[in-house]
Amino acid sequence: MRDYTAQPVPRSVWEKPSHFIAFGFGSGAVPFAPGTFGTLMAIPFYLLMRPLSLSMYLFLVILITIASMWLCDKVSKEIKVHDHSGMCLDEIVGFLVTMIGAPHGVIWILLGFALFRLFDIWKPWPIRYLDEQVKGGVGVILDDVVAGIFSFIVLQLLTWL
Repeated sequence: MRDYTAQPVPRSVWEKPSHFIAFGFGSGAVPFAPGTFGTLMAIPFYLLMRPLSLSMYLFLVILITIASMWLCDKVSKEIKVHDHSGMCLDEIVGFLVTMIGAPHGVIWILLGFALFRLFDIWKPWPIRYLDEQVKGGVGVILDDVVAGIFSFIVLQLLTWL
């Protein structure tokens, strides 16, 4: 589980591109609610990917997920903090998972955002278990992917109503 006590943002976030990316393109440096700001940072990436075919979107989400696991593992080791609270590339990945096949429109983006933040903060089983037990870059990203899957399921159910 993340240590939510005040963790200073490493200076390297502004000096090393890999750290900047792992810290949600700088959004994780916000001194409060870095996960929320990291999820907000995901919206422009989603909008850039939205016009893609579903298969290309899925391919990119899988590629981004794998690359994020590797990058977060590398950065965690370099800053010597596992899953730093400001390292919010995982929120970007989780939101992109949430929005797989989502209908067009601002309302769906807002619902996806709210659902993802709900599951990411609440951490029902197995999300909390993954957050606490899986280490390394896989652990940093995997709980947010599962939160994204939960959010995706609810969002898709809402499209049927």
